[in-house]
Amino acid sequence: MNVSDFDFYLPEELIAQHPLEKRDSSRMMVLDKETGEIEHKHFKDIVEYLKEGDTLVLNNTRVMPARLIGSKENTGGKIEFLLLKRLEGDKWECLAKPGKTARVGRRFTFGDGQLKCEVIEVLDTGNRIIEFEYDGIFEEVLDSLGEMPLPPYIHERLEDSERYQTVYSKEKGSAAAPTAGLHFTEDLLEKIKNKGVNVVYLTLHVGLGTFRPVSAKTIDEHIMHSEYYELSKETADVINETKKLGNRVIAVGTTSTRTLETIGYENGMVREESGWTDIFIYPGYKFKVVNNLITNFHLPESTLIMLVSTLAGKEHVLNAYNEAVKEKYRFFSFGDSMFIK
Repeated sequence: MNVSDFDFYLPEELIAQHPLEKRDSSRMMVLDKETGEIEHKHFKDIVEYLKEGDTLVLNNTRVMPARLIGSKENTGGKIEFLLLKRLEGDKWECLAKPGKTARVGRRFTFGDGQLKCEVIEVLDTGNRIIEFEYDGIFEEVLDSLGEMPLPPYIHERLEDSERYQTVYSKEKGSAAAPTAGLHFTEDLLEKIKNKGVNVVYLTLHVGLGTFRPVSAKTIDEHIMHSEYYELSKETADVINETKKLGNRVIAVGTTSTRTLETIGYENGMVREESGWTDIFIYPGYKFKVVNNLITNFHLPESTLIMLVSTLAGKEHVLNAYNEAVKEKYRFFSFGDSMFIK
């Protein structure tokens, strides 16, 4: 299957540059995965589509202020690091810009010397391994010096960094937000719970690989990035009981979906587990755990639209996306939502 099979026309002006004033006021396209039928709603209407006994699974990761802007020791040349994942101790894998400046052995400083680092390795991917030096607690230093790492297609400044966090974000470690969850408010979650819907959480720390374009021509040539996940016994028990009763497991976002499908057994049950996943879900894959999905609108030829197409059918999804473009839905991180029922 070719990557180009998942292409569609997307005007650049439909890529949302800022969040709406009210999280749950975004539009929501409802797509029937069996028939391809489309409805146009708003996200606060999601309550109508949830049933007593359903389980909603959300990703409670929290985005780190992972963008550090500093200078080369002695010369003062500017450098930007984007932290991707902690390896061990104070060693991190990161992106560097400009890359030619971040050579092995070079040292950089941030915030009047509050934080320093040395480049200790250049990976085959071009990513760097750096090791930090600082006084105190690293997370506190990062909070004071780091900036929110917005995706590269967002060009406007975000005034309130909390708008790139879900209202239930808790476990710090992501380089990007699980954006399907940005539409929820605390009041909306209460309404959902009051309807008898189970609301549970897992953690998957989102890596920037989720934004990288697929450079391969065919799907089976693409190599997925790896991301860290955790699912508790409490969450596993609720999901398993839901499955036993024949009720629906509804994933909020592709990150929740990838975690559940990594952990799930063929019979749909899950287990308490943590680890790294590089699962790549594309047409031909059979879902084990997830019945339905709340997601945003994704970019052409991305692994995300491939995952959505696996659940709802490629023809249904591409038709829905063409309809979304026609109706001027807002796309990607700060954009509108889709519920696949």
